[in-house]
Amino acid sequence: MYTLSSKLKLTAIICMIVGAIGLIYGFIAAPDSVEEVREMMASHGEHGETHQEVTYDEEGVEGANEHNFPKEVEDAGYEEDHEGEHGEAGSHEDEHYEHVLHQLQNKPWAAIYVAAFFFFMISLGTLAFYAIQYAAQAGWSPVLFRVMEGISAYLLPGGVIMFILLVLSGLHLNHLFIWMDPEVVATDEIIQNKSSYLNVPFFLIRAAIYLGGWIFFGYLLRRNSLRHDEANDNRWFKTNFKLSAGFLVFFIVTESMMSWDWIMSVDPHWFSTLFGWYVFASMFVSGITTIALITIYLKSRGYLTFVNNSHIHDLAKFMFGISIFWTYLWFSQFMLIWYSNIPEEVVYYITRMEDYRLPFFGMVAINFLFPVLVLMNSDYKRVNWFVVMTGIVVLIGHYLDIFVMIMPSTVGESWFIGIPEISAVLFFGGLFTFVVFNALTKAPLLVKRNPFLKESENYHY
Repeated sequence: MYTLSSKLKLTAIICMIVGAIGLIYGFIAAPDSVEEVREMMASHGEHGETHQEVTYDEEGVEGANEHNFPKEVEDAGYEEDHEGEHGEAGSHEDEHYEHVLHQLQNKPWAAIYVAAFFFFMISLGTLAFYAIQYAAQAGWSPVLFRVMEGISAYLLPGGVIMFILLVLSGLHLNHLFIWMDPEVVATDEIIQNKSSYLNVPFFLIRAAIYLGGWIFFGYLLRRNSLRHDEANDNRWFKTNFKLSAGFLVFFIVTESMMSWDWIMSVDPHWFSTLFGWYVFASMFVSGITTIALITIYLKSRGYLTFVNNSHIHDLAKFMFGISIFWTYLWFSQFMLIWYSNIPEEVVYYITRMEDYRLPFFGMVAINFLFPVLVLMNSDYKRVNWFVVMTGIVVLIGHYLDIFVMIMPSTVGESWFIGIPEISAVLFFGGLFTFVVFNALTKAPLLVKRNPFLKESENYHY
């Protein structure tokens, strides 16, 4: 039986406390008015540097984007030739300062949302991997089942937090989802055409169905697994086999819809038919990577002595394979949209390539090149510290992936990885660690009576 060490428990609690303090500071430091934004930008000399260029013609202001800042007009002759348009230009400038205000107020909310979703998707990806092992009747993995169940235990607290964040968005306490703003919808024909799907009541009902289904399936799989330890036959194993098959059907549909609702709809003018698979690949490889990291940690502490290097090798092989699958989906989505060059679609990538160049291209390199270069060799997959190093980098890369999905549409050019972002990762990372390792103390780390247990214990590749 695993015992949660006081050191690990204290570390998790400290991370949560420090993270909570940092998040509170992030909300306090956010500006409250347009005047504060003006003063802030003037004091940092940002007015002429970070704003999007504004061009002027006979009809007024063009080139302004509601998600970006307007640059200072550099044409010295503009004031002499267009004095009659100063009022309109000033009005547009005020509107953009208000957008900047919303972006800066969104920043701590977006940081929380990115971190909350990231750790939740790790747990959900792990549950999907766990269900696949049952449905495929895999013989190599039963010695890892308790680790998978422990990570899946975060589904309940993580899911509750996600639902609360969605409810708070529906109550207009933030501007993460612009389609929830009636003023925006009133002047946006594209969002109006999607209002039968993108409306707050239906949005929250769908979220409740997704979360309720995932958490319920996770609870049943864990309960039946524990019951099978004390059973005299394989009844509960067969039940979990059927449950897993049903869950995977439910999951593949609801995961795609969840990705549309919770991520893609932050930019409701854009869509991709590959997006559900893309998010799935990210959560799947993140979940498998976390299984590998926790397994290696427990093994280094003297637990999981029945796990050998062949099990670690197979986990690393999945990390490598799903990283390639993620890259295939990323490139397929990017190449088709970029080549077609349809303005409504390509703007999604233009924004990220121009305003988020480092995290955008950085996460592609981290999530593809690093696993390929490090894990290509079969022998390296058996070296624990190699797998740990690769796993940490992969998780950082997929955090940046979620970051790049959410931030451009919620904070625009006002982004930087600062106190709110780091604090959110600390808070949810501490909560995730505490919940997962506490769940690992509730049952023996080796399942009993699994029909494939002997095969798993003697597994060598």
